[in-house]
Amino acid sequence: MKARVKTTTSTPVVIDGAAGEGGGQILRTSLALSLVTGRAFRMVNIRAKRAKPGLLRQHLTAVRAAVEISDAACDGAEIGSGELVFRPEAVRAGDYHFAIGTAGSTTLVLQTILPGLALASGPSQIVLEGGTHNPLAPPFDYLAHTFLPIFNRFGPTVEATLVRAGFYPAGGGQIEVKITPTDRLRAVELLTRGTDSGRRVVAHVAGVPANAAERAFEQADKRLRWGRGVCEIIEHPTERGQGFVLVGEVASEGHTEVFTSFGERGLRAEAVADRMVEQVRSYLAGGLPAGEHMADQFLLPMALSGGGAFRTAGLSPHARTNMDVIQAFLSVRFQVTELKNGGVEVRVPCGN
Repeated sequence: MKARVKTTTSTPVVIDGAAGEGGGQILRTSLALSLVTGRAFRMVNIRAKRAKPGLLRQHLTAVRAAVEISDAACDGAEIGSGELVFRPEAVRAGDYHFAIGTAGSTTLVLQTILPGLALASGPSQIVLEGGTHNPLAPPFDYLAHTFLPIFNRFGPTVEATLVRAGFYPAGGGQIEVKITPTDRLRAVELLTRGTDSGRRVVAHVAGVPANAAERAFEQADKRLRWGRGVCEIIEHPTERGQGFVLVGEVASEGHTEVFTSFGERGLRAEAVADRMVEQVRSYLAGGLPAGEHMADQFLLPMALSGGGAFRTAGLSPHARTNMDVIQAFLSVRFQVTELKNGGVEVRVPCGN
């Protein structure tokens, strides 16, 4: 089954992976846009600003997933590669299984191929194996409760299930995703949070004493005053390693934001809670709906829809780099307006 967007014969887009924040998101966004538009690209200096530049296993899995769903021709797809040429054919809906082999993020691999499959001509099912709770990527909780509810507003229906958790550094997690595509993405606005509709604190634990979660809950309640009734412990099997992740959810009428803090060897449970609390308090103080990571991830579907807007406390270097990559592929221009009471509004004018 073929996607609605056909490939083109235009000269490949040239992307410098050292531009802006110089990380893996430049590659993932380029792959996603190449799949949707059919435009080939050549990337140089991949992840040049990272301690270990070039393709790591997680990034290579994203490349291979993009190749598989589009029968793409690809040069440079190997560990450590600093240059890649990617030429897609039409995206094919279907059943796919991708295994990273490390604790690399399953959610980031999914976000690479999701826009293409969300516009394909039929439904898809995907199984991804690797890390589901990684401190350097959106955890599954964020995918399920923050990103996908927003992404689904653009038109598709995407459901994700956590089969088993995979913590850093062992990995071994698995998620299953069902995608019902849409004919086209529609413009979405996220301008206000609306009425508060709930608070929640979840501790994911594997091989960690339950009292660590209880101590974290006590510290979170001391600072946030949400009450212990909103706290929940989810225990996971230990055969794939230990893990301790504290998740805070702020649900509002129009949006839910998820904030996470990861346990580390030698880090007290109270300190884990403090890290989560600081994120929550900063978000609540800003009064605007899109958190830092949502602001980054809203950009691509908004640009593909040809309209829409969101408000956020500010744009990170990560988000601004993402904007530059998107504008290299698409004939859209983001309008960024400073708000009187702080924060910014980012808009793609309809018909841009």
